[in-house]
Amino acid sequence: MSQVAGGTQFGRHSLADRKNDLYETPPCATRALIPFLDPAEAIWEPACGPGAIVRELRDAGFRVMASDLVDYGPEGVADWTGIDFLLERPDPCWPSVIVTNPPFKLADEFTRHALTLARTVWIFQRLNWLEGVKRADLMDRHLDHILLGRERLPMMHRDGWEGPKLAASAMPFAWFRFEAERPAGRVARFERISWRGA
Repeated sequence: MSQVAGGTQFGRHSLADRKNDLYETPPCATRALIPFLDPAEAIWEPACGPGAIVRELRDAGFRVMASDLVDYGPEGVADWTGIDFLLERPDPCWPSVIVTNPPFKLADEFTRHALTLARTVWIFQRLNWLEGVKRADLMDRHLDHILLGRERLPMMHRDGWEGPKLAASAMPFAWFRFEAERPAGRVARFERISWRGA
């Protein structure tokens, strides 16, 4: 889910216009992440939307538990709907790895909560998410790895967007890996990858 692409000519749409804040992740972004995941580990996608990330991971052979607050109907892939991720509590049944593209307006909250439920958390966001004092705790204590594309991704248009469709995003996006217990003194790694090669 998420992101702020597909805005108006002069800026982003209001939250009221963005509704569920659904901007599906391009398949090439998920495929580019796959080499960095352990196929032996189950994954939880807690903001799965209609299933952009889940389909790619399952097609690659990963065991994925999919949930979302919203029911996207028969085209969706969620194992459970009506699940408010932010209200979930630690449970040994949950997978220890979370991979998600949360609603942009909830990205900080999603990430903090995910780190209470899983060991490793991969979040797909704009690169400038690195900035900001309000998320310094995440970036300074838990961020472990950043995967930034060499090229721009295809444009992520908001679900239901009927305006002009752009071919490429105007903003750089990245996968951010957070560790619930990042070793003391370890500095986050930055790696450039290709979206096209995936």
